[in-house]
Amino acid sequence: MTERAGPGPARWVVTVGGGCIGSGMCLATAASYFVQTADGKSRPVHDEVDANEPVRDAAAFCPVEAITLADARTGEQFDP
Repeated sequence: MTERAGPGPARWVVTVGGGCIGSGMCLATAASYFVQTADGKSRPVHDEVDANEPVRDAAAFCPVEAITLADARTGEQFDP
């Protein structure tokens, strides 16, 4: 997980880009963090979450790499 300088847990900004094809991998991997929209694509339940393995795995398993993660404090994107 991302380390954070200072107090408190690391936080991530989670985004699902327009390239989402609605494969459902994120829902299968981190169901409490993603929902399916009316058009069959996914979006995060919350734009910012505590750093955690299920969200990291969802980003890593996305077949079209539509999920991006960034450090909420610095905005720096990173690979899952």
